[in-house]
Amino acid sequence: MDFLTSLAGWIWQYGIMFLLVLTVVVFIHELGHFLVARWCGVTVKAFSIGFGPEIFGFYDKHGTRWRVAWIPLGGYVKFIDDENASSFGGNKRLSEREGAFQSKSVAARAAVVGAGPIANFILAAVLYSALNVTVGLHILPPLVDAVVPNSPAAKGGFKPGDMIVAINGNKIDRFEDLQRIVGSSAGEELAFTVDRNGQDIVLKATPSVDEQKDAMGRTFRRGLIGIQRAIAPDKVRTVRVGLPEAIMLGIGETYGNITQTLSGIGDIVTRRQSAEQMGGPIMMAEVTAKVAELGWEPMLRWIAFISANIGFLNLLPIPVLDGGHLMFYAFEAIRRKPASERMQQMGFQVGLALLMMLMIFVNFNDIMNVWRRLTGSG
Repeated sequence: MDFLTSLAGWIWQYGIMFLLVLTVVVFIHELGHFLVARWCGVTVKAFSIGFGPEIFGFYDKHGTRWRVAWIPLGGYVKFIDDENASSFGGNKRLSEREGAFQSKSVAARAAVVGAGPIANFILAAVLYSALNVTVGLHILPPLVDAVVPNSPAAKGGFKPGDMIVAINGNKIDRFEDLQRIVGSSAGEELAFTVDRNGQDIVLKATPSVDEQKDAMGRTFRRGLIGIQRAIAPDKVRTVRVGLPEAIMLGIGETYGNITQTLSGIGDIVTRRQSAEQMGGPIMMAEVTAKVAELGWEPMLRWIAFISANIGFLNLLPIPVLDGGHLMFYAFEAIRRKPASERMQQMGFQVGLALLMMLMIFVNFNDIMNVWRRLTGSG
């Protein structure tokens, strides 16, 4: 009973904020599909936030049913010739009707499908850009405040007061850049260009592998060289930027989110990182609640991060996802005729099986970590 009470408290504490964030991101994603579908002359039967039975809804003047459903972990736009919410296969009889999705050209169908992830990227870039131009950039310089004894940095000759200006020839503007490169380069020798008393010198160090558990109990590995940063308030600079620069930085941050996720997937596949750190809705709910406690600016940046990653993950070439649709459309464009119905159905079944296995795995990770924290075990 104590566990159930704790679990109910956890859901109330973390779940509500996460669902609000997810609803915003999903709405923008589906709105991208919806707007381009309308633009291409596709008749939209339903615009749904969530799956399953409807909580409430209404019809617009075009006959589209806008609905909110009970299972709030996604959403969909359903076209007039869809047999299911995934838009795979379609109904041949209905595809002959005016406004049918399957009757449109390959380019039009690809535009409709690609519009969802693109809308997520646009949301992320807009949020980052708006924060950059209104709040400014918080920059923590890559200044060495202290060096851990016997660490790779100590052995490499680093000293307090050193300012790191480049790694392997790549310019370093802030401490986060240093952390990102070092963290993903365990076991690889890096050449650091350091400004010491106005003179540039080159120091070499090989990040050691550090295995830790995060606040959620997940194991992760990262590279460390043993440099401690200066975190005093007077060391953090807030830089104001104009709108053009803010937009370019916002696009860059969105791109950085995508490459960071891609790098993380690569590290898990190559076993440089443990698959145990993969999480699902429960982990995202916990992180969302913790970020919300930090204020509105971190929260908006977290929404941008989630939006960029949902856009990217939807582009993976897995049937059922948007990327799977685009893969079949590319095949159709090259072959000049669509893949056979059997091939599409097999792809749909394989894609669905992969997603189900992934969801089971990440949710199992989440549940086990919640269990350990609530029961004090592990």
